[in-house]
Amino acid sequence: MNRHFAFWYDFFMRPLEKRKFKRIRIELLSNATGQVLELGSGTGVNFPFYQTADTVTAVEPSEQMMEQSFSKIKQSKIPIKVVQASAEALPFEDGHFDTIVATLVFCTIPNPEKAIMEMKRVCKPGGKILLFEHVKMKNRFLASLQEMLTPFWKKICDGCCLNRNTIKLLETHGIAITKVQKYYGDLFVYVESVNQ
Repeated sequence: MNRHFAFWYDFFMRPLEKRKFKRIRIELLSNATGQVLELGSGTGVNFPFYQTADTVTAVEPSEQMMEQSFSKIKQSKIPIKVVQASAEALPFEDGHFDTIVATLVFCTIPNPEKAIMEMKRVCKPGGKILLFEHVKMKNRFLASLQEMLTPFWKKICDGCCLNRNTIKLLETHGIAITKVQKYYGDLFVYVESVNQ
C-alpha cells in the first residue's frame, strides 16, 4: 500500500461519500447484526455508521490505512477492533461471525475467489453477507472500456480493478443473493446475501 494513497483516499472519495455513498452505507450497515466482520476496512469510513451490531472486527492488510482508521473508531457507538490481516487468510475460526461486510474492497483483493471462500468459512451458516462494490458493467462498450483502463487504473489506485464481476463470484461460490440495488447505471451494486 502506498502511504500517499492511504493519506489522500478520504479526500478524493469525499464528494461521492457526501452525495450518495453515505446513505448507501447507512442502509447496508443497518443490516449488520451480532458479531460482525468487516473485510478491508480501509480508513474506517464505515465505523460511525454501525448501529445494530454487537461488536465489529475490522480486517485491513495495510498498516497505513489502519492508522487512518483509528480516529473513526472513536465515532462509533459499537466496540470495534482492527486486525491487520488479508481477506485471503482470515485468522478466525470457522463459523465465527453472524454478518460479513465488504464495501469497495473486492476490487483490490489480489485473489477474490480465495477471499470469498474465506468469507464463507468464517461466516455462520445462514449468516448475512453484505456488500457495496463497484463492478464490471453490463454495457458492452463500458465493460470493454473498464477492461482497457484496468491495468493503468491498478497502478495509480493501489491495485483497484475496474473489471471485477463480484456478483458472479458470489453466485459461483454458493452465496444466495437476496437483494441487489444498482447505482450509477450498474457501476456500483448494493448486495444483501446469505451464506449457505
